[in-house]
Amino acid sequence: MFHAARRRAGAVVAAVFVAVLLSAAPALAHGFTSTAYVDLTSPGAGHVRARLGLEYDLLVVSAADAAKDDPFFRAGTAAFESHDPARQAAAMDAHAATVMSYVTKRFAVTAGGKACTPVQDGRFTIEQHDGVPYAVLVLDHRCPPAEAHEVRSGLFPESETFVRDTKTVVTYDLDLTSGSAALDAEQPSFSTRQSFAERFWEFFRLGAEHLLTGIDHILFLLALIAGSRRLREIVLAATSFTLAHSVTFILAALGLVDVPASFVEPLIALSIAVVAGWHLWRLWRRRSHATDLERPGGGHFSLDRAGWTRLAVVFCFGLVHGLGFASALGIDQPLSWTLLWSLLVFNVGIEAVQLAIIIVVFPLLALLRHRQPAAGLWTTGVIAAGVSVMGLVWFVQRVLGG
Repeated sequence: MFHAARRRAGAVVAAVFVAVLLSAAPALAHGFTSTAYVDLTSPGAGHVRARLGLEYDLLVVSAADAAKDDPFFRAGTAAFESHDPARQAAAMDAHAATVMSYVTKRFAVTAGGKACTPVQDGRFTIEQHDGVPYAVLVLDHRCPPAEAHEVRSGLFPESETFVRDTKTVVTYDLDLTSGSAALDAEQPSFSTRQSFAERFWEFFRLGAEHLLTGIDHILFLLALIAGSRRLREIVLAATSFTLAHSVTFILAALGLVDVPASFVEPLIALSIAVVAGWHLWRLWRRRSHATDLERPGGGHFSLDRAGWTRLAVVFCFGLVHGLGFASALGIDQPLSWTLLWSLLVFNVGIEAVQLAIIIVVFPLLALLRHRQPAAGLWTTGVIAAGVSVMGLVWFVQRVLGG
């Protein structure tokens, strides 16, 4: 009776844990954030040129709402729904004053503490980032003489309620230096004299936040942990996953791989369901022997056939997740080596959080399996069931475009 009660208690705790995660899914799922792109150069002394890439439909809604420009909202929305880049650019050009007012109040360049004066250079153009239209605006800033420039961005803040958060990814070649920065509500500005440590921390934090706010990737990791029978299995699985998604992340950043999000996102959801379902199938098939090794092979890894097969599957799904990490920053074209380095730091931030989750969760499950084997199986089974259901729900939603 006592052991049965302990087993039920373990299952209840696991169910509550999964329920909390799943209840947070609508708020944490991808799609509620936006990424803006800024490239800064200096054609001459006292001259800073900023090329801004801003998500088209978000810019239309935000700028029209800020200026109470209903004609712009109607024209811009109709152009967005037509999927016609020429029509979208024309809507922007016709309401350039509205757009300029919005952007220049939220994006600024200063030199020596004095504001630079922005003027639009040329007309609007439209480009695609991961299948999403972006409006491209070029601003010429006239600046007073200075040894360093400061860039501040408050584009599309959460207070406008249209998106949860906006990351502004900046590359620059100014003041005899080049680099990159990631700006958001917590870090809204940077100086071209920023240190190496400051640049590293910005993208490290960005990567860590991406994993923490990407509930689908966390659930995939939980599925890996729940289905790992030994410490070596989760270590090898996490390493395989890391290597795989690093490969596709870098290939995407170099412009060598370009897979639309409409294909990647459903596959990520399916990978969650498959990895979690794998553990459920093993529980159903082997019952109390689900954590036993079947004729482990030799060598340092000592994995059995099921372990090697699972490792291969995890590696393949890791390739897909790497494309998901890349698309989170809208990487769909070749980038500069400077930004590529920053994106690799972004990847390090992802890995740090992933490792932290493994260090916290796996020992707890291992201890439960050791002291109460039946409760351990129930707990991992409930976690795997919840994760698998959520993965299938997301898969259907993403296939249907929901």
